[in-house]
Amino acid sequence: MRVDNSHKKELFSRNFTKFGLDMNPVVSILSGLIVIAFSGFALTNLEYANTVFSKLKATIITNFDWLFILSSCLFIIMCLFLAFSKFGKIRLGGKDIKPEFSNFAWYSMLISAGMGIGLMFWSVGEPLYHNKYLPPIFQSGDTVTSALSTTFFHWGFHPWGIYALMSLSLAYFAFNKNLPLSMRSVFYPIFKERIFGIVGDLIDVLAVVACLFGLATSLGLGVQQINSGLEYLFNVPYNVNIQVILIISITLIATLSVVSGIDKGVKFLSELNIKIAGAFMLAVLLFGPTMFILRTFSNSLGLYLNDFINSSFFINTGEGTWQGDWSIFYLAWWISWSPFVGMFVARISKGRTIKEFVLAVMIIPSFLSFIWLSVFGGTSIYLDQITNGAIFQAVQSNLPVAMFEMIKYMDIAQVIKTILSVLGTFLVISFFVTSSDSGSLVVDNITSGGKIDSPVPQRVFWASMEGLVAAILLLIGGEKALIALQTAVITTGLPFAILMTVMGFALIHTVRKDFKVMDIPGYNEKVVELKDIKSKKTITSNKLVDVE
Repeated sequence: MRVDNSHKKELFSRNFTKFGLDMNPVVSILSGLIVIAFSGFALTNLEYANTVFSKLKATIITNFDWLFILSSCLFIIMCLFLAFSKFGKIRLGGKDIKPEFSNFAWYSMLISAGMGIGLMFWSVGEPLYHNKYLPPIFQSGDTVTSALSTTFFHWGFHPWGIYALMSLSLAYFAFNKNLPLSMRSVFYPIFKERIFGIVGDLIDVLAVVACLFGLATSLGLGVQQINSGLEYLFNVPYNVNIQVILIISITLIATLSVVSGIDKGVKFLSELNIKIAGAFMLAVLLFGPTMFILRTFSNSLGLYLNDFINSSFFINTGEGTWQGDWSIFYLAWWISWSPFVGMFVARISKGRTIKEFVLAVMIIPSFLSFIWLSVFGGTSIYLDQITNGAIFQAVQSNLPVAMFEMIKYMDIAQVIKTILSVLGTFLVISFFVTSSDSGSLVVDNITSGGKIDSPVPQRVFWASMEGLVAAILLLIGGEKALIALQTAVITTGLPFAILMTVMGFALIHTVRKDFKVMDIPGYNEKVVELKDIKSKKTITSNKLVDVE
């Protein structure tokens, strides 16, 4: 089979193209109605909405924990199979395509979009929790080692394996099969030309809603951490009005970045993030308990790698809630975020081989995360031990302030503490800007039917929508509304886990069929002759095609 580009043109011909927009009306309107309906339901009866979504989340986590555990492991296996098999030589976009971005820019954007802000938020608090309440996985004689190994598990190969499979599927079908860069395209082997109709529209609607809700939730919760930093540094009041002002400011900066495009605004901010984050982490390493951090990193990494398989397949059979509250929560969250992160990573990865792509997306961000978690998690545990639990007590009452509490108890001059706090606050803001602008580009791509480049007014529209949803939820419902939204997003992890499993097998099936038209030893694409039935002429092409 070959992808008929006339269907792709037909899909784009349905777009609404007035007022500087270029949007698929079905995807855009239906997504908007769902966002409005949910917001209205949540805000008119917030307590009831929280109860409903909490029960739904508990039901999913209790009854489908096995699905999240096994599917996430399967995603890693699929990625490694594609990378280390003969298919690893295939280049995304064709053999003559060169990467659009340098390795440093590429890695910077990967980490910034994937989980940069999450590491800022949880790197102090989560290790403290695991050190206090020992988890059932990665157990050893040293509680600190067990705590950090468990934190590695939640931020390492599993989330990046989920992102790698999603982004690889999107990139392959977009760049090698000449399909739109959209969620609908990865299901072409199953639905064929129906992806260009209502079936594809519904798939894209689910992706848009998950992206918008996930980004709005993170933006709303993140400004609380920023507000905590500003309160610590400058005595700025901690309240909803300040947080709404922060959302407006971040949205404005993100909009300017989106208008500049990936190769300018997003790339620049991502590289700046990584450089400042590296300096921030190095300063904490040097001014903090350096030898304790290094020993803890080595021991924790060893335990993580040694017990990886056992812990990856562990499913709690007792009455405990730890796995549901932590591991399943994270897996559901990463899976629900995979359309957003996967779409962005696919967009910036043209020209990479499958092997290079998988190893870079899975391995490098994971190990950088391990180092980051060891520095900040190790420092917080060390300081908590010598302050009789003062940091953990603060974290329990107000998680967003965790990093600033850690800095407060470091044995350094006040001026250095202030500098570190300023750097930390700047990084939280900067990572949120990159999450917002990359998310806006993704939603923009999906709602345009999969077009890589769309009009500037449309980019501004979706960047503004994210901030608007977060601000309204904060103003009317406060943190409870954001938690209700977060719970709703997590529930989308269940259908996406099923869809991703199907998607993974579809990708492997398609790659195997495509590989038959290549010269296997050196991966040189064969010249394929195809008969045009109408003209009875022979069409010669050296592009990778899918043939029956």
